[in-house]
Amino acid sequence: MDDYPLLNIFWTMMWLFLWILWFFLLFRIFGDLFRDDSVGGWGKAGWAIFVILLPFLGVLVYLIVRGKGMGEREMQMRADAERDFRSYVQKTAAEGGGGPARSHADELAKLAELKSSGAINEAEYEKAKAKVLA
Repeated sequence: MDDYPLLNIFWTMMWLFLWILWFFLLFRIFGDLFRDDSVGGWGKAGWAIFVILLPFLGVLVYLIVRGKGMGEREMQMRADAERDFRSYVQKTAAEGGGGPARSHADELAKLAELKSSGAINEAEYEKAKAKVLA
């Protein structure tokens, strides 16, 4: 322990933390860059080369130039995902994918329509109804 003082341990931990933080920023930047449809292929290639060749400067410049847009694009992506999820749930519920209770109610409604139209008689209706409710 004498050859590596406590202050050097803290210094090493700080640099390790900053290195990991830089990797998180790098992944976030590449994710944002390649999800953004407003930047063309050459622009994406230019940013990627800049961030790879001059890593720390590239990340800082990207955050300065496009940092505000990163948050806006993230919020828009989350709003789109929420809207898609809600429309999926509404579509599934409307189609009768709401589980067994929903399908039982649908089947009973269909049986009632068949009975009222005369396609099945009272005995067939009661038999089918008992089968659905069982």
